[in-house]
Amino acid sequence: MNLKEIYKENGAFLEGHFILSSGNHSQYYLQSAKVLENPKTAEKLATALAEKIKESGLEIDTVCSPALGGLLAGYELARALGVRFIFTERKDGEMQMRRGFTVEKGEKVLICEDIITTGGSALEAGKEVEAQGGEVVGFSALANRGFCARVGSDLEQKENCKLPKDKPMFALEDFIFDIYSPDNCPLCANGSQAIKPGSRGN
Repeated sequence: MNLKEIYKENGAFLEGHFILSSGNHSQYYLQSAKVLENPKTAEKLATALAEKIKESGLEIDTVCSPALGGLLAGYELARALGVRFIFTERKDGEMQMRRGFTVEKGEKVLICEDIITTGGSALEAGKEVEAQGGEVVGFSALANRGFCARVGSDLEQKENCKLPKDKPMFALEDFIFDIYSPDNCPLCANGSQAIKPGSRGN
């Protein structure tokens, strides 16, 4: 499976000048919603990700995703794994479990995002699961931006990865793009105007 080609075919591999959710800038952006709007494609990707996870032998009771970006990927992954799906959402700036969702003490939960960059939102969702008494057994995403180490990749974990080193992270592929701070962005220096195509602030 060539994940990059799938993103390109679905108009989800964007090139330009973008503001990432971290506030940094990049020439490229992955718009997973454009890939996941096709249920057959979503099922195909989730099934491939589920196979990687099953091969590891990891025991999972539930998949949990942080809203909004991880919802479709997480739901399809839970379906492929044959387990329950729940999600957290941000309220008053904090990731919370709402809508009647509960986690049993010791319930084994896999956190799923569409894309993991530094893993900040995934980690927040995981902390909420743990606060409810659940056990976070790992993290997953369709794509990994290359800051966090994933199962099956030779990439080493970078300092800005927020995910714990003692929990496995699964993804289909690594996407490594140059990222710039707003005050040191060559695209800005060339007069380009950055846009924010993601779910936050748009």
